[in-house]
Amino acid sequence: MNRRFRLPSGQRGGAGDNLLAAALMVASMAAFVFNDTAVKVVTQTLPLSEAIALRGIVVTAILWAIAQRDGGVVWWPKGQRDRIMLSLRTVAEVSSTLVYLLALQLMSLGQLSAVMQATPLLIMLAAAVVFRERLGWRRLSAVGVGLVGVLLILRPGTGAFDASAILAVVAVVLIVVRDLASRGFTPAVRSSTVAFYAALAVTLGAPLTGELGDWRWPMGGEVMGLAISTVFLTIGYLTAVAVMRVGEVGFVSPFRYTALIFAFLVDLAVFGVWPAGWTWFGAGLVVAAGLYSIWREARLQDGSR
Repeated sequence: MNRRFRLPSGQRGGAGDNLLAAALMVASMAAFVFNDTAVKVVTQTLPLSEAIALRGIVVTAILWAIAQRDGGVVWWPKGQRDRIMLSLRTVAEVSSTLVYLLALQLMSLGQLSAVMQATPLLIMLAAAVVFRERLGWRRLSAVGVGLVGVLLILRPGTGAFDASAILAVVAVVLIVVRDLASRGFTPAVRSSTVAFYAALAVTLGAPLTGELGDWRWPMGGEVMGLAISTVFLTIGYLTAVAVMRVGEVGFVSPFRYTALIFAFLVDLAVFGVWPAGWTWFGAGLVVAAGLYSIWREARLQDGSR
């Protein structure tokens, strides 16, 4: 297991800690799905750019407060490498968020969530290329299986493949860039600063989605939807951080795929959409490939071949 996730005095990684971490991971995935649901509902009547801006103002304020408790925001990192990584990550964060939310307006929540599950596999592949991390044929094969799963979900060459499918793929690629940039920071840059920059940049980038002339004062239901989105987004961020402080990464990572279950159930309950058979099959391949990669990584960490 990666040592940087261990707590002092060896007081983590027990059965109780892992169960708590698993519960936190499930809560985090549910919170992110409910946030997406609230955004999708609100943006049926409210311009997407306005929804992003209003929600972003509140989230940015919350992250500002957290950063102050952590020693304050570092507005301009001293090291050139950190400045480059912060700029790259911020641009990727804004781009991925806006593209993802545009795709969310056009696709079912379950289908988009299924495509997003391929992100860890692509990050693993990109890390092997960029950082020269070792990637054996088994995990490389798992990446290939996961990509086949994505193709089955999107089905290029059929009526199911349209502009929304392209947006989903672009969002995944941008998220990979964002996460790789995150690994390039030196310890001098605190996570709270990075999170604050991301939230602020996304808020300021909201007008890029257009419809500025349609902005208006939100109605009661829209305000409630934005409030629900903000609450769940904050819960998602906090629980995602807490997971890494409590349990073993190898144990809790598989619970990340509960997002698919929540997405499919919410799609049915809120939007009356049930995934097509190809989506189920493709999602199954993506999840299976991801779980195998996690298991294989754990074997390698234990010194097994």
